[in-house]
Amino acid sequence: MCGNESVHNHKSTSMAHSSRVPLNRVNIRDEFWSYYINLVRDVVIPYQWDALNDRVNSAEPSGAVRNFRIAAGLEQGEFYGMVFQDSDVAKWLEAVAYMLESDPDPALEEIADGMIDIIAMAQQEDGYLNTYFTVKEPGQRWTNLAECHELYCAGHMIEAGVAYYRATGKRKLLDVVSRFADYIDSVFGTEPGKLAGYDGHQEIELALVKLYQATGNERYLRLSRYFVDQRGQKPSFFAHEHKERGGKSHWPDGYAALNLEYSQSHLPVREQEKAIGHAVRLLYMLTGMADVAAETGDESLLAACRRLWDNIVNRQMYITGGVGSMPQGEAFSFDYDLPNDTVYAETCASIGLIFFAQRMLRISPEAQFADVMERALYNTVVGGMSRDGKHFFYVNPLEVDPKACGGGNRKYDHVKPVRQEWFGCACCPPNVARLLASLGEYIYTVQGDSIYTHLYIGGEAKLEVGGQQVGIKQTSHYPWDGRISLEVTPEQAGSAFALAVRIPGWCKQAVLTVNGAAYPLDAGTVVNGYAVIERSWQPGDLVELNLDMPVLRMHSHPLVRANAGKVALQRGPLVYCLEQADNGPNLHEIMLPREVQLEAGREDLLGDVVTVRAEVLRLRESDWNGELYSDKPTPEAKRETVKFIPYYAWANRGEGEMTVWVREQ
Repeated sequence: MCGNESVHNHKSTSMAHSSRVPLNRVNIRDEFWSYYINLVRDVVIPYQWDALNDRVNSAEPSGAVRNFRIAAGLEQGEFYGMVFQDSDVAKWLEAVAYMLESDPDPALEEIADGMIDIIAMAQQEDGYLNTYFTVKEPGQRWTNLAECHELYCAGHMIEAGVAYYRATGKRKLLDVVSRFADYIDSVFGTEPGKLAGYDGHQEIELALVKLYQATGNERYLRLSRYFVDQRGQKPSFFAHEHKERGGKSHWPDGYAALNLEYSQSHLPVREQEKAIGHAVRLLYMLTGMADVAAETGDESLLAACRRLWDNIVNRQMYITGGVGSMPQGEAFSFDYDLPNDTVYAETCASIGLIFFAQRMLRISPEAQFADVMERALYNTVVGGMSRDGKHFFYVNPLEVDPKACGGGNRKYDHVKPVRQEWFGCACCPPNVARLLASLGEYIYTVQGDSIYTHLYIGGEAKLEVGGQQVGIKQTSHYPWDGRISLEVTPEQAGSAFALAVRIPGWCKQAVLTVNGAAYPLDAGTVVNGYAVIERSWQPGDLVELNLDMPVLRMHSHPLVRANAGKVALQRGPLVYCLEQADNGPNLHEIMLPREVQLEAGREDLLGDVVTVRAEVLRLRESDWNGELYSDKPTPEAKRETVKFIPYYAWANRGEGEMTVWVREQ
C-alpha cells in the first residue's frame, strides 16, 4: 500500500481546493480577537510552558517536559502522566510556531529551539519517538494501538514539526518527524511482514497530509490514506490485538480496546452513516478524511464527510457549537440527545469541528461550513478559556447549578462551575492556544480567481490571486455590530477577480455596497451563501457589508427533549446566557414571555460586551408555602428585569448558576 502505488487510484486528479494562507500574510487587528491573540502570546504560552515544566504550584503537575529529558538521557527518573503526555508539548510547540510565523520573537524561539533539541535527543536510532514507551514500557511498541496513543502523539509532533519549519525555516524538528514518519511507514501496511493496524485516537491522518504538503513526499500521503482506508476493516484489528495481549488493557475498564464504535472502528469510514463514539476522535478522523479526499480526488471519502457533517450539525450539535453530549466515552450519543446540564461538549471536540469545517471550506466554499466554524469559535472555543488566560474548561455545559457539581450526584462529576488551572489530561488548554495562534488561517481562502471571506475579523491580508498580490484591509466591530468594510488593493489596477463575502445563516437582512453603490443580493449574485462580486478592481475599492443583527429567539427541534418549551437568545454569532452574578440564584424560576422586548446594548462588563435585557416573569421560592407538593394554584409570577450575557463570557466573575435555555411563556 505504501510503496509505489499511486495515491490517485480513486480519481486521476486532486479536487479543486484552496491551499493554506500563510500566517505572515495575515495581520489581525481586531477589537474582539486581538485581545485573545495577545493573551495567547503574552500569557497563555508562557503559562503553559511553566505548567509543562511543573512550575505552577497550584495546578496539577504535567511531567511532560521532564519525560522528554528522561528519554533523552538528561535526567534520571520515571515517566509521569498519561500515556499521551507527549502531545501536550507538541501542541505547545505548534502554538509557538504559529505565533513566530505571525510575529517573530527571538526569545520565544530560543526556548522552543531548546525543547526541540531535547526532543531530537529523545528520538531512538530507528526514528521512533515516544517517551512513554521509551521510558516506561520499552519493548512494548505498537502492542496496544487501540488505547495507547502512539500514533496520536506522533501526529501532534508531526504537526508541530511542519508548523515550526514554516515559521522559522529551521528543519531540525521537521527532520525528526520525517524520520519518525518513515519509520512508521516501515511498520504499517498490508504487505507481508507489516502491521495491518491503525490508530485508536485519530490524528496521524491529518498530520501526514500536512507533512506531505510541506515536503512534497507522496509517501506520507499514501500512508495517511492507508490509515483512513484500513480503519474498520474486518476482521477487527483491535479485537485481534486485544487477543494477542491476552486481554490485557492499559485502562482499567478496557473500554477503548473492546468498543469499536468508540474509536469509529466498527465500519470502514465510507460506510459510516452517523456520528458515534469519542467526539474528538471522530472530528480528527473527518478532518483527515477531507484532507485525503482533497489531495487524491476521492469522491467517496468526500461523500462520507458530507454525510457525517449533516448528522453532526443537524442532529447532534449544541447551539453553542459544542459536540459530544455524553460523558461516558466523551462521546456522541444518539440523534437529538442534547441534555444541557450533563452535557460533555469537550473544548477539543469543538476545535476538531472547526478543523473539519475549515477543510470542507477549502474543498467547497459553502457558507454552511463557515457558519458552524464561526458558531463553535465564538461560543465554545473562546469560552473554554478565561479572560486571564490561566483557567480552562474541559467540559462546556449549557446549564450549571454549583450545588449539583460535586454534591453527591455522580452524574455531574465531570461538570465544573468554574474554569480549572490545569488538568491531568491537559489536551484542551494547548489546543485552544494553537487554534487561536493560527486564527489568521481561517479568515480567507483563495480558490481559482476568487477570494472568499469566511470570518469577519479585522486586519490586513496579502493574498495571491491569479499570480498577483491582492491586499485586503478588513474593518469592523464584529461581533458587536454587523457593519464590515473591506478595502481591496490589487497589485495591478484593473485586475479581474471575484471577492466573495459570506452572508451568515443567522442574518435575515443584509445590504452590500461597492464604492457606495448598492450591489444586488439575489440568486444571481449569492452562491452557496456567499455574495460574489466580480469586477475589475482598482486600488482602494471599498466593499461595505451591513448585516442586520437583531436578538433572535432560537428554538430547538421538537425531538430535543431537554429544550421543550424553552428558548435561547442569539445575536449575531453569539449565543447568550443568564448568569447568577447578574440575576441571582434559581435561574430555572425565570420565564421569558414570547412577546417581550429584547434590548441589546453595549456595557462596560467582561471586556465591554453587548448584553441583552428583558422583562421576565419569575416564580419565587419565598412565595411557596413550604410544602414539597401542593394542589393549590401556583403563586403569581413576579415581573423583573434580567440581563443576558454572551455565553463565552460566563464564569469570569466567580462561581454561580448559569443557563442558556430559558422557559418561554
